[in-house]
Amino acid sequence: MKCPFCGYTDSKVIDSRPADDGTTIRRRRECLECQKRFTTYEVIERMPLVVIKRDGSRQAFDKVKLINGMVRACEKRPVPMAQIESAADDIEQELRGRLESEVRSEMIGEMVMTKLKDLDEVAYVRFASVYRSFKDINTFMEELSKLLGEKR
Repeated sequence: MKCPFCGYTDSKVIDSRPADDGTTIRRRRECLECQKRFTTYEVIERMPLVVIKRDGSRQAFDKVKLINGMVRACEKRPVPMAQIESAADDIEQELRGRLESEVRSEMIGEMVMTKLKDLDEVAYVRFASVYRSFKDINTFMEELSKLLGEKR
């Protein structure tokens, strides 16, 4: 670690502790040349996660897009933003926990529907209608029947 004061490349760690968010380590260091102290933060380097779209194209996973889709489904519904963000965090964590660098968009869609079903049934049906591309009222009614059948 290069000293920000004198540029010397050797230092010793005086103190290490988790940072506020729990995903970073805060290290207090002392330069072995000038004896000045400085703080560094160590974070886990994440592998990029690539989403394989239905048309076969690939793009980087974007949690903001995931949240935006869920927000649209929950529009005018009593679902707090914190619950939506927590659901998106859970989905991202599960995807990264699979240790695969690529994931199909269909899998993400199913995960979103599972989370929305627990948060708000109307939001779930809204998302499902777009995600599953309901072609007519019959496919819409089939999804509603499945939802009602699960509740009994």
